[in-house]
Amino acid sequence: MPTPALCPACGASNECAMLASDDVPTSACWCFSVTLDPSVIDALPAELRNATCLCPRCAGVLEQLPATTGDAYR
Repeated sequence: MPTPALCPACGASNECAMLASDDVPTSACWCFSVTLDPSVIDALPAELRNATCLCPRCAGVLEQLPATTGDAYR
């Protein structure tokens, strides 16, 4: 079973803002502002799809993020 705060592809933190606290998030997650190529999801094993968020690097969206988001992956 995948860990919600970790990327299912590489095991690094997925930086999901939705998991940042038990309260309602104060800002949208980084993934709300990017376009993800469906082939990235299709490349995951079926049991890992839609189970937890990818990290920005594995999602292939680093170039779509503001400079201050996803710094750990650059």
